[in-house]
Amino acid sequence: MPLQLSEQLRVSVDSILANKMRSFLTTLGVVIGVTSVILLVSIGEGMRTYLADIFAGMGSNLLFVFPGKSDTRGQGRTLTTVRKLTLADVRALEQRAVNIAGVAPLVVGGGMVERGARSRDIMVMGTDEEFPVLHNLGVSTGRFIRKENVANKQRVAVIGKTVAIELFGDRSPLGQQMKIAEARFRVVGIMEPKGQSLGFDFDDMAYIPVTTALDLFEQEGLTRLSVKAANKSNLEPAIAELRNILMRRHNNREDFTIVSQADLLDTFNQIAETMTYVLLGIASISLLVGGIGIMNIMLVSVRERTREIGVRKALGARKRDILIQFLMESVTVSMMGGLLGLVLGVIISAGVSAAVPEIPTAITMWILLVAFGFSVAVGVFFGVAPARKAAALDPIDSLRYE
Repeated sequence: MPLQLSEQLRVSVDSILANKMRSFLTTLGVVIGVTSVILLVSIGEGMRTYLADIFAGMGSNLLFVFPGKSDTRGQGRTLTTVRKLTLADVRALEQRAVNIAGVAPLVVGGGMVERGARSRDIMVMGTDEEFPVLHNLGVSTGRFIRKENVANKQRVAVIGKTVAIELFGDRSPLGQQMKIAEARFRVVGIMEPKGQSLGFDFDDMAYIPVTTALDLFEQEGLTRLSVKAANKSNLEPAIAELRNILMRRHNNREDFTIVSQADLLDTFNQIAETMTYVLLGIASISLLVGGIGIMNIMLVSVRERTREIGVRKALGARKRDILIQFLMESVTVSMMGGLLGLVLGVIISAGVSAAVPEIPTAITMWILLVAFGFSVAVGVFFGVAPARKAAALDPIDSLRYE
């Protein structure tokens, strides 16, 4: 039996090589489909890895407190804010909470930064000395904001690398004056480069004292609080403690939302996973088109080789033998296309990631196995009908076929 299968495989390969151009064009549909599957799914997997790295770089054991609470009322959802988050809330958490390692307030605003004739629009973040500790940020030159800067509402700024280059060129910005939203600030530090993440350029922003930011942007409350739990095992106790302390300060109203770093990552992972499956479905359409091409060519091959089928049956070939031969030809074509598609998919995926770093890609073994498995399945599925048609031919009629 192994010899018979090997002989059928040899006949299948000879038949494919006998019509090189037709076989190549038939295989091309599968090649494009497999390449598309690998490329699109690798982008989805790369996005998931990218997001995991981003959140890991933000710090560990983080909790985020936002003003407002989403409530369901009647047929819709409303966002109600009874009381804003304030610096007094920050102080209360620092003094009363035992399951947290640090709290950092944040006020987010935007404004024009100017230095002489140079200017640009950037994001401005008002915070305090705890922020870089919680978020794993470093200062390359100078220093970050200090307690006295916050307490005295001083106009000092720590800028990103991009801001430093665009406004000051080759000169050192330390100690120099610049304008932020028409107010003068003195530069006291330059942040370490962080690059772009989730659409934000962390090198193109400025940090100022949170008290100064509240006055500069005429805000009464904070944009959010960043809270670091003492350790990973006490996230739930930390969340409960945050909720209890803030509710006591807010007249027993839960008019705020606490989100953990893990919750945010899970949400983004779900989005990325859904996108991966959608991309896989889109790419699979190309494989289906390639499969239709295989079935069409195999039907033509059955008609062209009708006399051959009659001769084989007259010499004792069984229906099963004919079916296996044509099915093997179909699977061989799809496997050849699958292997070539794997190579092209890996090369193109790596090329896209190298040429456009903003589009991360990740090739994993399961992607390769799924893509190749799809190509084989397409060969089997679309090869069954032609193979059954060939096996069902009457040997006498086949021998008379012209």
